[in-house]
Amino acid sequence: MFASPLVPVPIPDRVAALIGGCMPIGVLQAEIDAECAAREARRFRTPLCDEDRADRERALAVLARSNKVLAAYNPRLVLLPR
Repeated sequence: MFASPLVPVPIPDRVAALIGGCMPIGVLQAEIDAECAAREARRFRTPLCDEDRADRERALAVLARSNKVLAAYNPRLVLLPR
């Protein structure tokens, strides 16, 4: 977990646990799912074969579902697949 998406400054685990303790479980799970899906979507580079394209689309779908939950809780939590 990082303090800011612009400047990746790591925060201590205890601080992350305190922040996570204030959030609903569904939002925490969506945050983890979004982070994993964004990392998975960034893994693929062009040109893509059919299997890689399907895997990338699946990761983007998971990211979109997670972003819906995150945006409902706090729009600043939304992740992009850069």
